[in-house]
Amino acid sequence: MANIPAVSVIIPMYNAEKYIGECLESVLAQTFDNYEVIVVDDCSTDNSAAIVQSYIPKFGGRLRLAHMEKNSGSGSLPRNKGLTLSEGEYIFNMDNDDTLTPTALEELYTLAKKFDADVVLTERNYKMTPNGIRTGIQIGQTGEHVKEPTLETENFPQRVTEAINLRFRVEPWCKLIRRSLLIENKIFLPDTRHGDDTIWTWVLLFTAKKFLRVPNIIYNYRLSEDSIMRVKKTPRQEVSFWFNPVILGLKNLEQMLSRIEFFRKNQNYLYALLERFIFIETRAPLGISFQLQPFEIYATIKQTFGDRLGEQDVLISALCTALNTQQKINAVNVQKFNEFAAQSQRRIAELEAQLKIK
Repeated sequence: MANIPAVSVIIPMYNAEKYIGECLESVLAQTFDNYEVIVVDDCSTDNSAAIVQSYIPKFGGRLRLAHMEKNSGSGSLPRNKGLTLSEGEYIFNMDNDDTLTPTALEELYTLAKKFDADVVLTERNYKMTPNGIRTGIQIGQTGEHVKEPTLETENFPQRVTEAINLRFRVEPWCKLIRRSLLIENKIFLPDTRHGDDTIWTWVLLFTAKKFLRVPNIIYNYRLSEDSIMRVKKTPRQEVSFWFNPVILGLKNLEQMLSRIEFFRKNQNYLYALLERFIFIETRAPLGISFQLQPFEIYATIKQTFGDRLGEQDVLISALCTALNTQQKINAVNVQKFNEFAAQSQRRIAELEAQLKIK
């Protein structure tokens, strides 16, 4: 490509024949045309790749189709491959079943240039049904959204506090990112099936100097039943799925944050983020594991992750099981306490009522 595009749009794709055409049409309809599109096919078994091929002439050389050698099971590795193939000044990620508003890229790129931003984060998006009907607006973080473009503080302790309080949404598709920031700092999505977006976003947050939050609503997110998060799983499969980021992602997060000088000098802040990450990622397997005996949790973790944990496979599997068991005991105790407190409140109310009658 002779000229460097302003934006590289990266779209991981797997069996998306129902939606990929609509996704690409929304990119074609952009009021801003200084972009390239890289679709990375994750070994689709349907007609997805052929549909993308049919769109290549319509994009006039701005659309490329790449292929993974084997199915990755998530969007992270295809996104990483798309990044390495990209040439744009900025990167924008999409999901293969979502769409953009017509002025999306123009709005984001204009804001990025105006504020010289490393990252432009959109805090809100439209929600769509599977058949493409908008159902409302989604706010992707805690607290109120910004009312105007706002540069995040450069004070790292404050950024840590806001990250812990979930003030930054983590989806890959809500951000326009300077490509050089990602490449020079080797910021790639980790292969953890889920939780990868939290790790990636937090590393971005502490690597980017100018982190811009904007109120613009430019993305249509489709609530699809095909999502990996919604596929029905057995209790053992659920435990394996949800423990992935705890076992594999935590080390990745620690390694990536430790490359940043602030965290090397301030390990208390590093630990605060690690602790918060564990809390976020263990909520789901805690509920699911009530259906399993502790030895079943241990066997599932060891079988799923054992070959990736080396000599520590037994230790980590046992520790995760013990942690989970203790959390279940605490959860039961909290429930019992709440039930006891509720009974006490009812008894007090009854006594007060009897006294009033007398």
